[in-house]
Amino acid sequence: MRRSIFSFSLGLATIALTWGQTGNAFPLRPMAPERLDNVGFDSKLSDRPHDLERCVVERWQTTNCPERATSGWNEAQRQDLLQAIDHSLYYLSTPKAAQSYRKLANSQFNLDRVRRSLLRFKELLLTTDSPTALERAVKQEFRFYQSVGNDLRGKVEFTGYFEPTYTASRVRTPKYRYPLYRKPANFNRWSSSHPTRAQLEGKDGLAGNKSILKDRELVWLSDRLEAYLVQVQGSARLKMTDGTTMSVGYDGTTNYPYVSIGAELVKDGVFDKDELSLPKLLDYFAANPKQLNQYLPRNNRFIFFRKTDGKPPTGNLGVPVTGDRSIATDKSLMPPGALALIVAPVPDIEPTGEIDTRVVSRYVLDQDTGSAIKGAGRVDVFLGSGEIAGERAGRLNGNGHLFYLLLKE
Repeated sequence: MRRSIFSFSLGLATIALTWGQTGNAFPLRPMAPERLDNVGFDSKLSDRPHDLERCVVERWQTTNCPERATSGWNEAQRQDLLQAIDHSLYYLSTPKAAQSYRKLANSQFNLDRVRRSLLRFKELLLTTDSPTALERAVKQEFRFYQSVGNDLRGKVEFTGYFEPTYTASRVRTPKYRYPLYRKPANFNRWSSSHPTRAQLEGKDGLAGNKSILKDRELVWLSDRLEAYLVQVQGSARLKMTDGTTMSVGYDGTTNYPYVSIGAELVKDGVFDKDELSLPKLLDYFAANPKQLNQYLPRNNRFIFFRKTDGKPPTGNLGVPVTGDRSIATDKSLMPPGALALIVAPVPDIEPTGEIDTRVVSRYVLDQDTGSAIKGAGRVDVFLGSGEIAGERAGRLNGNGHLFYLLLKE
C-alpha cells in the first residue's frame, strides 16, 4: 500500500510562497542556454557559505573538480543513481503516474518526455567515457528548468530526512513503554473529526488500556521522543530485544496538518531560528523530558505503522527512496519521478569522522513528498538509514537551488 515519509522539518523560516497553488502558474522556469555556466559547472560559488566551490556534474573521479566540492563519484554512488532512476521509470509506467501527470499544470512536463529524459540520461550515465563527456552531453541534450523558489528568484529551503534505527520490544516492559500502533481495523469508518494525539496516546504518551488503540500496539520503544520521531520520519529499522530485527513503515495517518515541534520551540523563544538543529532539539528534551508533554501534543497528526519485512523505505510514489538520490517536494506543483539537480549545503562525513557541511551539486530523483513540504521553495533530501544519516539530516538546513532536466525537443 501507499505510504509517505514525513520530513522532520524544523520549520525554520518556511513561509514559502504558494506559487501555483491558487492559480495556473507553473513554478519552473526554463533557463537560457547562455546561463547554464552560471548553474555551476566547475564555477566558484562565492555567495554560498564558506565560499565553497562545487561541480554541477558529479565526477567518477575528482579530476579538475575541487576536492571539497564533491566526495567523488565511485561505482557505488553511480549504481545508487542508476537504481533511483530505475525506480522512477517503474513509477512512470503505472496508472498512478499517468493520473498525476494529467493534473500537472504544464504541458512541457508530460509523462512521455519525463520518461524519455530519464532513459537518455541513464544511457549517458552508462556510456560516456569521462566526466567531461557526460557534462558536455547533458548541456547539449537537456534543458534546465529552475524552481522559482520561495522568493520567485530561485531560493529554495533544503532540509533532510532519514530512516532511523532504534531498539524496541515486542512486548511492553517497565523499560519499553511507548508503542507504535497499527492502523485500527475500523479506521476507514472513523468520523471526519479524528481523535487528537492526546486522545489517542495520552498527554504523556502512556494512555495504554485507556486508549481506543488498545491492542493495536505493534512494538514498544524505551524513549518517547524516539517513538515520536519514528512517526515524523514515517519508517524505522528496529533492533528487537529478542535479538531479531524488524522494519516498520507508514500505514496511514489522522487527518490533521503536520505541526513542527521545532517551529513551536522557536515560536516560544526556546531557540533562535538560526540555531535550531535536530541534535540541539534532542539535547533540549533530554534535559527537559517533561516538556515533551507540552510540545508533542501540539502535533495532532498521528501515524500508524505496519511491518515491512526489511524492505527499503518507500516514498509516496510507491517506490523505494535512495539515500542522497531521492528528494521530497510538493507534488501539487512538481513533476513526480523526474530527474532533478540540487545545489545545496549538504552535511557529510569527513575522513576524520566529523560532519562537515559543504555546498554540492547532485543529480536526484523527485520521489517523495511530506506534510511539511509545501510550495516551490521547499525540498527535503533523503539521506539514508541509521545514526549517521540521522546526524546528517539533523544538520541539513539551508538555502540552495532546484533544477529539473528535460530532453530538448
